[in-house]
Amino acid sequence: MHDSTLRAQLTAALAAKGPEYLPRTRHKLADGSPRYTNRLILASSPYLAQHAHNPVDWWPWCDEAFSTAETQSKPVLLSVGYSTCHWCHVMEEESFEDEEIARFVNERFVCVKVDREERPDVDAVYMSFIQGMTGRGGWPMTVFLTPSRQPFYGATYLPPRAGARGARQGLLEVLRIIDERYRGDPRAILAQSELYSNELRTLSRPAPAGDLAPASTIDAAVAQARASFDPTHGGRRGIPKFPSAFPLRLLCRYGVRSGDERALSMVSHTLERMADGGMFDHLSGGFHRYSTDHQWLVPHFEKMLYDNAALALAYLEGSQALANPRFADTTRSVLDYVLAEMTAPDGTFYAATDADSATPAGVMEEGAFFTWTTHEIESALGVDDAPDAIAYWGVSETGHLDGRSVLHRPRGAPALDPARVESLRARLREARAKRPAPLRDDKAIIGWNALTVTALARAAIVLGDARYADAAVRCCETILRVRDERGSLPHVIVRGQGEGLAYGDDRVFLSQALLDVFELTGHARWLDEARATMNDLAREHGDPENGGYFLSATSHEALLFREKPDYDGAVPSLNSVAALVWSRLATVCDDELARGHAERTMRAFSALVARRPLAMDHLLLALDWHTRGAREVVIVVREGGALSGDARPFLAALERSLVPSVALVVATEAALAGALGERVPFARGKTLVEGRPTAYVCERGLCQRPTTDPEEFAAQLRAS
Repeated sequence: MHDSTLRAQLTAALAAKGPEYLPRTRHKLADGSPRYTNRLILASSPYLAQHAHNPVDWWPWCDEAFSTAETQSKPVLLSVGYSTCHWCHVMEEESFEDEEIARFVNERFVCVKVDREERPDVDAVYMSFIQGMTGRGGWPMTVFLTPSRQPFYGATYLPPRAGARGARQGLLEVLRIIDERYRGDPRAILAQSELYSNELRTLSRPAPAGDLAPASTIDAAVAQARASFDPTHGGRRGIPKFPSAFPLRLLCRYGVRSGDERALSMVSHTLERMADGGMFDHLSGGFHRYSTDHQWLVPHFEKMLYDNAALALAYLEGSQALANPRFADTTRSVLDYVLAEMTAPDGTFYAATDADSATPAGVMEEGAFFTWTTHEIESALGVDDAPDAIAYWGVSETGHLDGRSVLHRPRGAPALDPARVESLRARLREARAKRPAPLRDDKAIIGWNALTVTALARAAIVLGDARYADAAVRCCETILRVRDERGSLPHVIVRGQGEGLAYGDDRVFLSQALLDVFELTGHARWLDEARATMNDLAREHGDPENGGYFLSATSHEALLFREKPDYDGAVPSLNSVAALVWSRLATVCDDELARGHAERTMRAFSALVARRPLAMDHLLLALDWHTRGAREVVIVVREGGALSGDARPFLAALERSLVPSVALVVATEAALAGALGERVPFARGKTLVEGRPTAYVCERGLCQRPTTDPEEFAAQLRAS
């Protein structure tokens, strides 16, 4: 693209932002307009847009960037992050807004910026390189590439220059060393990058499938969880503390199946301590990403959609397994936060909110929006009411973070009347709303939206809340509507438009969500869409030689290698969820092909789970379903689905107990005698008894007697 053409495009894009647009840069002209504008202003990614006015001449990830590097004989500086990443913001302010650093990289490098949430395949490849080189990973990620996209050096966060944050060398020194070596002996750099790339390809080669892991693997996983358990604060010992590092859902199932009170006690203690801690937003609901300490007190303040989806489900199942209404209330608090603050006009859900926000002085600081001083509490509530709030939420003069306190429920805090607590909470929330709010990443990622639909649909079934049901259905309707004319699923939705190609986790999480909405509504359409989406996964992402699924599809850009996710982190791996979805489809549809897909997926990772069962704890949910069997539950109603008046008395039993591995159908006699019965053989022909709503509980084709009594139905579930 000629410089004049590019300048015209950038000028037009800036003008299109309108008069309310506030450039995110300290480099401004007298009229407030940005001094610099680069190609990232043309991008839809909120993360890339944050860097559109850096003096660095950024490119998005594209062929033209690398061909330019080839033509100009320059290495590529690749920077990967995401919009709500605190240290990404720090590195931007310190380095990418620094004009000396910008002049150097613009002259000697081609600079490429990637949003890891938009391009998880690119992120996965180069994060593997960083982890292999440094022994750890994280964001921002800084990688130096040849024009052929092969890495030769990298790091995570780098301070701007020597001396900053006590560093012996910073980004500027690293840039100078890389430039000198690249210009002095480019052949050596190319040989080194080729060596690294070959090692990456070798290490990423999928392991051959083994035998199906035995059910005792679940016992081994529970033993590992016990060994790592923090008896004081719950969760896994160590700092930082991630909720996903402890297998709460697996422990719930194990405890219920085995009657192991210790397993359930670990769940209860962890859920209580997390909900009491500062990682939970005690004013508006929802959880921050993780705790920076061992006691869940001081969080990293970004709020991610996927974390809240996962925790809503964990608290829901904890409330069932432990019959603890407090945990159900926490589920409601999380989902109510999502509906109130993270829902787009089209019914999809925003990705995240930032860790940083502005102080009264206009300085961006992590946690400024969420933390309090005693003086601020007194100003919001008055001197008469402030002492109760200060004691109840553990606010102190010294604070927990730069003199500011993180609201939490300390041990020994006074018990207040619930109405009193809610009054104080509402007034503090109103005062907090006057502060500058953290920025919100308003893209809707298909996979994360699907995880949220699952949480909403399961909560609607268990708790009987129609708001959650409506939100789950509406989101699925929007996602299916934005598929292109060929029926291709996008990866993200930005301002109502689908963008990018779906990754494997988008497809499999959506399939899971569609199955959950099928159980919620009883409409065959959702089951058909779930099966079709899994068929797309098998065709586009499957590994025909070893089993399991790649993150990228055959139609995605070819990178150094295709990642096959084999670790359940903050988001469960697509392979763990695929094994469970195939297992559910096998039960619901009595489908041997689906059963074979499930077993083949589990066998692909059998060697890994034998060594490290907690690496894929969600895969063990599928193993539990596959080896121990599922309950087939049919509730025949006169009209409506799981939220109908006919179904609710029966489904209230699920609010009081967790029944592992249930395939649920709620439908009318007519539906079960027609197309729905054809799709779900175990539900076919089930009828009302004496014209009354009737429940059937079956297992492996053997059914207990049909009942019109919800209490008898609950007893049958417990007996199963």
